[in-house]
Amino acid sequence: MLTQTNIRQDTVKLTHALALILVSGNTFASPSTVPAGIAWEQGDVSAAFAKAKAEKKPLFLYWGATWCPPCNQIKATVFNQQRFIDRTKQFIPVYVDGDSPSAQKLASQFKVRGYPSMILFKPDGTEITRLPGEVDAERYLSTLELGLSNARPVKETLSSALAGGKLSVDDWRLLADYSWESDQAQLIEESKLASTLKTLAQAVPATETYAATHLQLKAISIAAGDEQASTTPEELAILYKVLADKQLSRDNFDVIVNSASDIVSQQSKATSAERNKLTAAWSSALQKLALDPSLSANDRLSALTSQVALAKLDLAKDVKLAEPLLKEVRSRVSDADKSTSNGYERQSVISTAAYTLSEAGLLDESDTLLKAELKRSHAPYYFMLSLGANAKKRGNKDEALGWYEEAYKKSEGPATRVQWGSSYISALIDLAPQSDERIEQTAQSILKEVAVTPNAFYERSRRSLEKIVTKLSAWNKDKQHEASVSRVLTQLDGICSKLPATDPQRATCQGLLKPKA
Repeated sequence: MLTQTNIRQDTVKLTHALALILVSGNTFASPSTVPAGIAWEQGDVSAAFAKAKAEKKPLFLYWGATWCPPCNQIKATVFNQQRFIDRTKQFIPVYVDGDSPSAQKLASQFKVRGYPSMILFKPDGTEITRLPGEVDAERYLSTLELGLSNARPVKETLSSALAGGKLSVDDWRLLADYSWESDQAQLIEESKLASTLKTLAQAVPATETYAATHLQLKAISIAAGDEQASTTPEELAILYKVLADKQLSRDNFDVIVNSASDIVSQQSKATSAERNKLTAAWSSALQKLALDPSLSANDRLSALTSQVALAKLDLAKDVKLAEPLLKEVRSRVSDADKSTSNGYERQSVISTAAYTLSEAGLLDESDTLLKAELKRSHAPYYFMLSLGANAKKRGNKDEALGWYEEAYKKSEGPATRVQWGSSYISALIDLAPQSDERIEQTAQSILKEVAVTPNAFYERSRRSLEKIVTKLSAWNKDKQHEASVSRVLTQLDGICSKLPATDPQRATCQGLLKPKA
């Protein structure tokens, strides 16, 4: 599940409707970078917190990027809702572009990693809750309203729950719908997250079935990523109960869709009778979600994507999917493409649609969809990475590298360019390891930009640089590329030495010079 550019810092003058209309034929209006209708604070986050304190209002912090599909989905399904727009009068809405000068430093401060991250704070700056970005608009808005009316930090609620305290219905609901995936160990250590959520689920009163079920499913989902985690008959029973009930599946959409293949893989052995039974039950639930008109186009496509993943689970690599499923994939992707005119939503829908086609083995059709979108998208370089991935799947190295290079060249925003650059470096080393000069020049080009970028060694940018240095180190493990790598590291050392001794970035930068194997 889961690459980039920036959300411009302009004040939106056009109306929201105009920003999203279909302008002519198959050409769609590019969406404005900041959704209209909301008095977003931008730039000085400290000033926004001061304003929240002075006005005794909560603060809502959004951190995202222009290219990011989930971010665009939130804009298309939540930020444009009148209910959300009306609610913004009750709090100070802050919009942080991931490519703004302070964004990555702020991300480190607030312990946010993925786009989008959304946090609700009390007027005094105390974090209330983190809002889930993978749920539908109705549940998102309900969670936001609970956070606004409750104003009790989830951290306190969690401590009380684990100590056996009595919680309100709203408390349990906020715990169930907290964005545990973006918690970054703020509340619970990652190694203890699954077991803690399971403990919470068992403590939920019998009357609060949604909270108990969702916490249990979250625990199962998180444990599915741990090879050492054990399974129980009780967990299977819960899964079958949810899968058999259309409303329960709908209520727990985020787990049922996003964790399907991971959970099935953990809960059953390949080719076993249990695997067949669980896969059939899960596929049936996904099919209902894929046809549910109350879900967004992207969510329906995501359900289809998971159907494809389950169908491939025990399939030999060279065996094609059944024709009826391929026909359905083609049909639903075509419908989504034709019916989606919202510029924000297309960034999400086309990303999911192209990925689904690719996963179904329909690479040519995926390419056709992506290439058409290059002319429409406000962040076409995002789709160029997908074209590169498709070419790589075909074994066409030159074409793949061409797309990765083009994506890097066309990418916008400092954090985005470092990330896209790291993807290009990785592709070069994987597909053309003999191209010393090309690899070295690309790495030097990235570092040249880093040298003049403020806060280049925080959060996403730091991780992108770590990826580059680690990849170069692995490439040079036999010392066959020593000269090229040495020149790149010398350049990085020069950047480090120019950072003030009191700047935390200096130690981070110097740490990159000693990459882990």
